[in-house]
Amino acid sequence: MNIIFDFLLLLLTIIYSYLEALVKIFIPQRRKSVAGETILITGAGHGIGRSTAYEFAKRKSRLVLWDINKHGVEETAAECRKLGATVHVSVVDCSNREDIYNSVKQVKKEVGDVTILVNNAGVVYPADLLSTKDEEITKTFEVNILGHFWITKALLPSMMKRNHGHIVTVASVCGHGVIPYLIPYCSSKFAAVGFHRALTLELEALGKTGIQTSCLCPVFVNTGFTKNPSTRLWPVLETDAVARSLIDGILTNKKMIFVPSYINLHLILGRFLPDGALAAINRLQNIQFEAVIGHKTKKK
Repeated sequence: MNIIFDFLLLLLTIIYSYLEALVKIFIPQRRKSVAGETILITGAGHGIGRSTAYEFAKRKSRLVLWDINKHGVEETAAECRKLGATVHVSVVDCSNREDIYNSVKQVKKEVGDVTILVNNAGVVYPADLLSTKDEEITKTFEVNILGHFWITKALLPSMMKRNHGHIVTVASVCGHGVIPYLIPYCSSKFAAVGFHRALTLELEALGKTGIQTSCLCPVFVNTGFTKNPSTRLWPVLETDAVARSLIDGILTNKKMIFVPSYINLHLILGRFLPDGALAAINRLQNIQFEAVIGHKTKKK
C-alpha cells in the first residue's frame, strides 16, 4: 500500500510541477538581488566571462576575476570598475589544481567568502580525433571539467556553512548533443552537464536548499575560439546576449539555461526520433566551422 500511495503522490507532484511551470511562462518570476554578493568568474578575460562580469558589475556585486590572460582580465576589471564595482583580479591557470587551491586561499584572505561561483573557463580544439594532440585532449578535460571540481570543492564549504550561494556551470548545447570534429569538447561538456545535475541533487540530499545551481548551455557563441561558425537552424550568438540570458537565469534560480531557449525543444525531439531522422536533421542544420582534418585546416 505504501508504494501505491507513493506513486499517487508522485503523480500529483508531476501534475503540480507542470502547472507551476505553465504559470511561470505568463507571470514574471521574482528576481533576487546580487548587490553586495561576492562573485568569482573564471575565464573573465574574454567572451562570455567578460560580458558576465559587466552584467554583475552593473548590479553592484563585488567581483573576483580569474583568467590565464593577464592583459585580458585586467581590461575586464578596468571596465567593471568604471561601472562602479569593486574588483579583485588574479592570473590563474584553471587546468592547474594547485594554482586553483592557492588562488582560492588568497581570495579568502584578501576578499572573503565567495557566494556566487561562475565556472566559465574553457578551451576548444576543433579537429578530427586523429588530428587532435594528446595534450590538447588532456587540457580540454583539465579546464572544462576538472577545474570545476577543484574550484567548487575549495569554495563549497563556506557556502554550506551559511547555506547560501550559487554555483554556475557554463557548459554548452554540446553537453546534450554532439558535433563532429569536437569530440574532446563535446565529451567534456557532457561531463560538465553531469557535474551540474549531480551536484544539484547532492545539495538537495544534504538539505542545503539555500545553495542554488544553474547550467548555461548556449549554441555557437562568437568568442573567436571556434573560427567562422555557421548553421542554418540557429544563430551564432554574441557574448553580451548570452551573458544577459545567464544573468536572468541566475536571478531567477533557473536550473538549465538554454540559449536560445527553443533549442531545448530540438534536444527533446532528438531523444525520440530514429537514427535516420536525426541524420537528416544534422544535414539540414549544416553546422560549419574551421577545423583541422587530416592535419589540414578545412571548414566543416
